Amino acid sequence: MKPYYEHAGITIYHGDCLEVLWTHLNANASDFDLVLTDPPYGIDLNTSYAKTRHAARSKRLSSGCKKTWYAKDHPKIHGDATPFNPGPFLGIKHVAMFGANNFASRLPDSYSWLVWDKKTERGAKNNFGDGEMIYCRGGNFSSVRIFRHMWCGYQRDSEISEGSLHPTQKPIALMKWVLQFFPDCNRVLDPYMGSGSTLVACKLDNRKAIGIEIEEKYCEIAAKRLAQEVFDFGATA
Repeated sequence: MKPYYEHAGITIYHGDCLEVLWTHLNANASDFDLVLTDPPYGIDLNTSYAKTRHAARSKRLSSGCKKTWYAKDHPKIHGDATPFNPGPFLGIKHVAMFGANNFASRLPDSYSWLVWDKKTERGAKNNFGDGEMIYCRGGNFSSVRIFRHMWCGYQRDSEISEGSLHPTQKPIALMKWVLQFFPDCNRVLDPYMGSGSTLVACKLDNRKAIGIEIEEKYCEIAAKRLAQEVFDFGATA
């Protein structure tokens, strides 16, 4: 199967991840050291952000950059209307999966969890979650670790000039932080790549990575991000 993008150890494939991996590439679990991904959780997320009161207000606020941050709607996340099955990826030795509290009953027990604190400070009035939980297995830690990095609409500690590229976009700084718990994992797989934050983090960390995305528009976005020479990922804590 021809890659959508391939350069310096980073490869993107466009298609359904299960078909790409197990049918077209004839891959197996031993081909990867780590699966680091933000899969569809099965929650049927509302991606019509631009119509919310808070998003409308954000259009009037300066970001401090040359561009004002604009909220915008996104298409529904492919596969998010049905329960997520993590099973096909659990054969990989090291695992880091976002949103795992939504499908924890289908995961083995683990004492190693990571938490992303988005520093929203608005509690129940916030239209976005105050944080996210990341299930881990095989990492170089044995407790719960927390990363604090503001990421709530136009309020961001990093990448504000890019705007919103994907409804569940993750900061590059966050993905770099997760990678540090897997120092010996040099072949990373992200089967639900989205806008490519995992791949950009791997490129910055000199690791090889494969990303797979079913929506071609996000393959294009990720390829453009990877082609940039300088990445604005801002604060790291």
